[in-house]
Amino acid sequence: MRVSANGVQIEVDIRGPEQGEPLVLIMGLGMQLIAWPEGFVDELVARGFRVIRFDNRDIGLSQAFDELGTPNIPVAALLHTLRLPVKAPYQLADLARDTVGVLDALGIAKAHVCGASMGGMVAQHLGFAHAQRLKSLTLMMTTSGHRSVPKESLRVRRALLARPRSAATPEQKFENLLDHYASLYTLIGSPGYPPEPQALRERLARGVKRSFRPQAVARQMVAIAADAHRAERLPRITAPTLVIHGEGDALIPVGAAHDLARRIPGAQLQTIPGWGHDLPEALWPQLATGIAAVAARA
Repeated sequence: MRVSANGVQIEVDIRGPEQGEPLVLIMGLGMQLIAWPEGFVDELVARGFRVIRFDNRDIGLSQAFDELGTPNIPVAALLHTLRLPVKAPYQLADLARDTVGVLDALGIAKAHVCGASMGGMVAQHLGFAHAQRLKSLTLMMTTSGHRSVPKESLRVRRALLARPRSAATPEQKFENLLDHYASLYTLIGSPGYPPEPQALRERLARGVKRSFRPQAVARQMVAIAADAHRAERLPRITAPTLVIHGEGDALIPVGAAHDLARRIPGAQLQTIPGWGHDLPEALWPQLATGIAAVAARA
């Protein structure tokens, strides 16, 4: 269903009992709500949660912002490197306000929140700017954004900025797109839990068929680059917090998790060997148990 949140039309999916503890899942850069696997959602519902997934603005079936144009990624990266202000079409703080708007639309005063990757950055904004709306906070495979934390390798950076091969027909264009994404997600995925290639390809195909907005990914990338002062605000977070991260994460190295946990008062840190920047089925029970444990602390 669609709701109006912070003046933006947001696509929302809700699973679990009406009286369950509300748990909001915020997905990462360019990722749709279906990137939270159904089986993982089932694990959370089994632990008593009412699970709320949604497409971030500009992604999936939520409102597009194509009128804002496509930003220049190399220029934004250069400005970020030089520690100069980066102008973004919208801010991560706007995505946090969208999340609050979803809660408002659903009549939910307070919720547990779990954010993954960029979604974890948005969740950090919720923690320090909208603390009264949080019961607990789980920050999954994400970073404070501080310049001191380890960065992805040059190989990963090149893969992120690469483009699919050109094609003469729509069918071949689609296949090349799947090849491109499969290569990227295999590179940053879990070395200890590698995806079955055909299953990965089928999952990627479902996402592309549901929605494909490469310009929106560029806008969100620039929003991340523009979010320069998040780390210094993290000590304001008061909600019970779990930082959970894979020791094999090639996109956001595990050192970022140690930095993040140090900055949030009372945060618990859990690192998992063999886990990368994805949600492998073998880890669903462990991840769901971690979310339930920090929720219980609330």
